[in-house]
Amino acid sequence: MNRIHPHLDEINMIGKLADLKDSHYHQSLLLSALIELLTHKGIITLEELTDKAQELNHMDNSLISP
Repeated sequence: MNRIHPHLDEINMIGKLADLKDSHYHQSLLLSALIELLTHKGIITLEELTDKAQELNHMDNSLISP
């Protein structure tokens, strides 16, 4: 059995994790900017956004657990 392949697999997995972290950071940054712009322009309030997030979270939970 070749012992090199597990190490290469681990390196590949670490690279994928780093890519995911970078993608998550950029998506979070864009979402924060969008929320700030929408609230600053008076299009939506933080309360409305929080209410909608709670509503969607409740819907997700009801789909997962009957």
